Amino acid sequence: MARTPHADRFAEMIGAANVLTSPEDQAPYLTEWRDLYTGVTPMVLRPGSTEEVSALVTYAYEHDLKIVPQGGNTGLVGGQIPQETGDEIVLSLSRMNKVRSVDPAGFTMVVEAGTILETLHEEAEKADRLFPLSLGAQGSCQIGGNISTNAGGTAVLAYGNTRDLVLGLEVVLPTGEIWNGLRTLRKDNTGYDLKQLFIGAEGTLGIVTAAALKLFPKPKKLEAAFIGLPDPHAALKLFTLAKAQAGPVLTGFEIMPRVGVEFCIRHLDGVRDPLEAEHPWYVLMELSSGSEAFPVRDLMESVLGEAFEEGLVEDAAFAQNLSQVHDFWHIRHSMSEVQREEGGSIKHDVSVPVASIPDFLDKAIAAVGAFVPGCRPVPFGHIGDGNIHFNVSQPIGADKEAYLEKWDEMNAIVHGIVHDFGGSISAEHGIGRLKRDLLKEVKPPLELDLMKRIKTVLDPKGLLNPGRVL
Repeated sequence: MARTPHADRFAEMIGAANVLTSPEDQAPYLTEWRDLYTGVTPMVLRPGSTEEVSALVTYAYEHDLKIVPQGGNTGLVGGQIPQETGDEIVLSLSRMNKVRSVDPAGFTMVVEAGTILETLHEEAEKADRLFPLSLGAQGSCQIGGNISTNAGGTAVLAYGNTRDLVLGLEVVLPTGEIWNGLRTLRKDNTGYDLKQLFIGAEGTLGIVTAAALKLFPKPKKLEAAFIGLPDPHAALKLFTLAKAQAGPVLTGFEIMPRVGVEFCIRHLDGVRDPLEAEHPWYVLMELSSGSEAFPVRDLMESVLGEAFEEGLVEDAAFAQNLSQVHDFWHIRHSMSEVQREEGGSIKHDVSVPVASIPDFLDKAIAAVGAFVPGCRPVPFGHIGDGNIHFNVSQPIGADKEAYLEKWDEMNAIVHGIVHDFGGSISAEHGIGRLKRDLLKEVKPPLELDLMKRIKTVLDPKGLLNPGRVL
């Protein structure tokens, strides 16, 4: 693709090598990993500093150019992919990957938006600290994208969503102005908490360029168990029992169906069945403590012993070492990825009140089975915070494209049941393009109007990630 005057001007700001115009160079930035969206862009910009981001966005604002901010391109609702119209410029934060500071005594770190999540784990580890955000895509997702989507993950039960881990932000506004809110204070009650506007805003209100994050004590003792159960009702009772006994020591509680475990065994190298017999449902439970003296194993045995006596648990395997803990979590983290190997998968990222999870699963599994006989529901996720990834794989031997054409209809069925339970149609993946038109069905008119007013104030020309969320 030939360079345009705009591309030449951007090249003067950030270097010609960081203005990508050829299809080959642009390709990694234009396709969402589930292949739901493939976009077109005149160029991909790769700034290397906050000042460069500001210069690019200022120029774009002055010339009415649309900008799509992009982190690691691991988003699941299409918010990071440019439209097929070809008039949106992708701005990638991947070169902005410095860890600016780590303060072990203050339990904080300041990092740039393009830093890979796994790198944050490693840097925290070097300081004998923990950054708890944990996702299946942590080897490629970037913290700026995690913040912009308010990512959840498997540690929400103990540490909260990304929103709960952010102390301060540095943000380039749609006009190009830089807001420096990189404060590491735990208490700052001086008016509106502006950082919250940009967390979960999916790049529609500003571009996060750096963040001040919370660190936590590194666990010194950790135990995990892979548990077989008869149904989600038993899983909920086990969770209630574990939460009552373990309290904050309970740091993980994930539910998985047998079919999902079978997918992992079938498609992942080195994965074997954690238990001798097959079970309809499984729970991965983790307990951890920052104290070497805390009897974590005794507590795990106590919880499961009582669960066995009450008939909640059919079998359980204790991790014998840290490597086996990682093996257990590898199965859980890979559950979405392996569904690609089984053909088409219709996804739902939903939440309901924790106490309603078993009844929701009963109704939703029956409903999608009636809609598409032979389909294979693979609901899994964070039973402790009410978030279930209700994915449905195609029937064996079905035509993938014909199955995926049922996406909207199946969404309507599942989301209707979610609504009946007072839940949410997007628990942690966001809205993006995929769920934008659903918002008006689930948000009160005043709430939507307030969101639009905020967008208009911060982005009066509507140039930053237009058509996402709203």
